[in-house]
Parts: sequence; structure tokens; C-alpha cells
Amino acid sequence: MAVPIAVLDCDLLLYGRGHRTLDRFKLEDVTDEYLVSTYGFPRQFICYLVDLLGATLSRPTQRSRAISPETQILAALGFYTSGSFQTRMGDAIGISQASMSRCVANVTEALVERASQFIHFPKDEATVQTLKEDFYGLAGMPGVLGVVDCTHVAIKAPNAEDLSYVNRKGLHSLNCLMVCDSRGVLLSAETHWPGSLADCTVLEQAALTSQFETELHKDGWLLGDSSFLLRTWLMTPLHIPETPAEYRYNMAHSATHNVIERTFRTIRARFRCLDGSKGTLQYSPEKSSHIILACCVLHNISLQHGLDVWSAPATGHVEQSEEEYEQTESMDSEACRVRQELLLTHFS
Repeated sequence: MAVPIAVLDCDLLLYGRGHRTLDRFKLEDVTDEYLVSTYGFPRQFICYLVDLLGATLSRPTQRSRAISPETQILAALGFYTSGSFQTRMGDAIGISQASMSRCVANVTEALVERASQFIHFPKDEATVQTLKEDFYGLAGMPGVLGVVDCTHVAIKAPNAEDLSYVNRKGLHSLNCLMVCDSRGVLLSAETHWPGSLADCTVLEQAALTSQFETELHKDGWLLGDSSFLLRTWLMTPLHIPETPAEYRYNMAHSATHNVIERTFRTIRARFRCLDGSKGTLQYSPEKSSHIILACCVLHNISLQHGLDVWSAPATGHVEQSEEEYEQTESMDSEACRVRQELLLTHFS
């Protein structure tokens, strides 16, 4: 009797029943060193992800052999950290490239669903105060709630003839707006903006702006570079500092804002699918945006688990934002007053 093709497993067709799969491969059978070298993370971290995502990844399936949550997570981590679906990775976990791709899609969506759980600004006053104190300890800049910047991640050209994703270098990319704290923990990540948009335009249209203008704390601010306009809640450098106080302000601003650049470098170093060394992300803008956001969630979880991303080496091609800053001072008189008061109170 013919077997309906819908119930056949492509891994079974490719490898046969005797091929070793990760459903038989146990984490306890291998060393942490092996897990880190192959999948980018140690056993404890992987087990945490299995607990976190297991129920979501165990959805009913019509396939004859559902791929276990553990297998799906290892496949996705292998892709995120290597940027490759090559046979070596598939052989390591005993599944086909097609199944690898499905695993990455499943784990990515499960992580994106939990983004707000791991990427958010603190709400309680004690945590907000600690946030400010940690930033102040870096270079003496008071009132800082986060540092903000944009970075580009290269993607394949969309199927549609859409020039909105072509950036200043003539490459297709997503322009990602992110905010981090003094340790590099992401407090906000908007990864879906087309690469043609300038950083200041992204911020103008971002949910982040609505949050700070309508919801968040009035007694602090973000720090942004000169690609952004000065706002009451966003302190930018002075274009041409003239007084000693203005020079001190700019130096403290630069030293503090550098945290976000280090964060970008270390995220790319850990998640090689984003660094361009294996080529662009071969997905639609929407799916590419979700992969970037999933890596951001993993970045924050890794910091929660004490994994030191600051020590990760920066490797591969980095498609960073390279704005040609138009040094135009903000016409917002209240924002200018806030910055001037900050200069007089803390840097004079």
C-alpha cells in the first residue's frame, strides 16, 4: 500500500532509520567545551532555553517524527552563532538542511514572542536609580537612562523591486535602533526599519520616541550621537564646543555613549549570522528582522546568565551605520535649555 508522502520525514529519506539524530543525542554525553565550540553556549544556558521554549516548540505535528525542542534549539543556536546551514552543522545534530531551516524559524518565532519579557526599560524607581548611578560611574554623566544608536544588518534584496532597503552604501539592509544600559543589556530593540532611512528618521518614527514623550521618566534622558536631534529626553554632543564645560560634557558624553558601540560589536561577534562574514541574511526583511530580534533576546539572556560578552573578539565584516552627520542644532528651545542647565550644573 502506498504511504502518503505527507507523513514522510525528509531526514528519514536522506539518512535512513540508522542515522544518529539529536533525539538520541544527549547533552550530558558531551562536554561544555564541545557545546560552546559547536553551538556557542554552555549546557546550563541551553537547558534554560529548553525549559523556556519547550512548550512552544512541542506543538502537534503531522510528521512521523517530531523534532524535539532540544534539537530545534541546538539547530537554531548553531545557525545564529555560525551563520551557516552547512552540512557540518546538520551532521553534528543529525538533521537535514531543510529541517535546520524549519528549526531556526520555529525557535526564532518563539524567542520573538518573548522579546518584551527580556528587552524592556526598568519600571520601579529603585532600579531606575541604579541604572543612572551605573552610567554616572562610567564618566560622570548624570541622569542617563540608556544610550541609543542605530546599526545596519545586511539582508538579501527583497523579491519586490523595493529600493527602501538600499542604504547609503548601495547595499540592502535593515537599520536597527537599539538602546542599552551600562552593562550592554538591551533596553529597547527595533530591528525592522528599512536601510534607506537615516538614523534620525528612524528615531522620529520609532515606538521609542512615543514611549519617552508620553510614558517614561521625565527626570532623565538617553544619550545619542550627532546623527540624532537634541530633545528634552535625548542629549546629543555639542557640535562645536567652546568652553571648558562644553568640552567636559562632550568627553563624558562620548565615553558613556561608547557602551552601545561595544554592545553592537559583541552581539555581532557572538551571533555570526549578523556580522556579514557568511554573507547577507537570506530571508525576507520581516524574517530577517525577527532573526535579529531573536539574537537580541539571546544576548540579554546570556548576560542574565553571567556570560561575559565583553570579552568576545570582534570578527568578520561589520555593516555599521555610517551617517554623514548634518550638524544642525535642534530648534527645540526647551531641549536646548535642558542641555544648558546640565552643562552649568554638572560640568562648569
